[in-house]
Amino acid sequence: MNQTKKDVYISTEFIKLDQLLKFADVVDSGGMAKMLIVESAVKVNGEIMNMRGKKIRPGDIIEVDFSIVDSEYEESFTLAVHQE
Repeated sequence: MNQTKKDVYISTEFIKLDQLLKFADVVDSGGMAKMLIVESAVKVNGEIMNMRGKKIRPGDIIEVDFSIVDSEYEESFTLAVHQE
């Protein structure tokens, strides 16, 4: 499995989880973000997160494992969120 690590910089106090996945180009649409979150493929700071509107703040680490929803997909992402 390929793992991509990305640093994401936000200029606001927080960003919602589904918006972050789109902002970081991890997903192409809000629907895809929702699917990953609902299917427990997203962790925030090591804990599975099922809330699309979870507020993500600088210092949070987000892990996305696409293989949970598509066993043929071989990439995962780790996003480190920073203040711009």
